[in-house]
Formats: sequence, structure tokens, C-alpha cells
Amino acid sequence: MTGPAKVLGVLFGSTVAGVACAAPPLPASAEPGATPAMPAAMPATLPNTAGAVRVNLADAVHADYRDAVMKVVQKPTVSTRAAAPDVICTVSMYEWLFDHPDRVAAAWNRLKVQAVPISDAGNGLFAWTDENGSEVVWRTVGTFQDGRVWYATGKVKPGVAAPAVPVKAVAILTHPRKATKDGVASFSTSVQIFLVSDSKAATLALRLMGPAAPKVAEQGAEQFLEFFNGIADYVQKHPTKADALLAPPKK
Repeated sequence: MTGPAKVLGVLFGSTVAGVACAAPPLPASAEPGATPAMPAAMPATLPNTAGAVRVNLADAVHADYRDAVMKVVQKPTVSTRAAAPDVICTVSMYEWLFDHPDRVAAAWNRLKVQAVPISDAGNGLFAWTDENGSEVVWRTVGTFQDGRVWYATGKVKPGVAAPAVPVKAVAILTHPRKATKDGVASFSTSVQIFLVSDSKAATLALRLMGPAAPKVAEQGAEQFLEFFNGIADYVQKHPTKADALLAPPKK
């Protein structure tokens, strides 16, 4: 699995910024000037991929972030969605993982799978940085039944000498339960991701990628889900290892 190594970068910018540094060759069927088809606007009420939950963002998102979230969702540079195979986990643990992405990243590293470092900045804020100078921060800005909304801002640099690409992103996560018994449930998880960048380099990269751009974004969304579900599955199968695996990262 390569997701933990890149998932936050893909989710919060490298879908745009990474291809700005090195876009792949155009498919034979793509026209050089083609721009990938992306929605010009999205409704305020969004169905999740499984069709089980409808999210009213006006109600779900805190008033302090509502306008910022709606601007990203209604006119994204890139948008995508993905659903993950069902995962079985205790309800308390599964919800805890989404509240502690820094612990999830640390868990992957302890399993010898390289993961990007995520730091807990306090007051519900998390941060991701890399050696190139990328820096993205995000927080939960809204909750609803069986789900939450993340809002992220920052910059992504695909290389040390590359220009910084400013990004804003919204991730709408839903994880309805199919069955619950003795505190354990089967979760059917999906995510919708909306990303905005006004960078000319990002716009050019997406144009060069043509029809491949939506697939790249979808793969990033799938990796985002596996980032959490992989650890949920592991601790459910190895409960005696959970405390050590999910302990705070060493400073």
C-alpha cells in the first residue's frame, strides 16, 4: 500500500501541484488543449456515494467556516468521490481514528509503512509539512449523523525549486453503520473531496492531463479512505496491539 506515504498530499494538493511538476504523457485520444470535465457548481445538499446519507452543508458546517466551505464546494478546481469496502471495527475506535489522524500516521510508520508526518497543532487543528516546503493545516468544521466535514488551507510544493501552489480543500466523510453488535459495527465509508487552487501552474497541469485528471483525483480519495480503514482493520484483528500502535508519536 502506498497511500499513507502520499495520502495527505494527494488529498490536499498534489492532485494539482504534483502533476504541475511532472505531468504524464497525454493519452492518444486526448486533445492537447482539452480540459478535464469538472463540475462548475455543486448543490448545497450532497448525497454520499452509497446514497444512504444526504448532507446539508448549511446545517452541518459551523457558521465561522460556512462561507469558505461553500465557495470551495460550489466552484472546485478538482472534485472527486470514492467509496471503500466495508470495514469492521468497534464504533468508539473507528470514530476516534478520524479525530486523531496524527496517531494514524504514526501507526503506519510503526507497521513499517512510510507515512507522511502529521502533527497535532492543538484545538482540533492538524498540520502536514514536507521537505519541499509544503504546509497544509485542517480541522473538522462540521459534523452530522455518521459523518464530518474537514476544511483545509495551505500550500503544496512538488519540489524544492518549484513554485508553491496555494490550495483550499473540503473533505466530506460519511461512515454509516450497516450493523452493530456489542459495540462493533460494519462501516460503509465514502468521501467527497473538493479542491480549489488559483495557481496557473495547476490549471496548466490539469489541462495537460486531460481525461486522466479525474482518475488521479479518485485514486487520491481511495487512498484517503484506506489510510484510516487499514488501521481500523488491523486494530480490530489485533486488539492487544492497539495501545502501542496508536500511542502518541515520540517527540
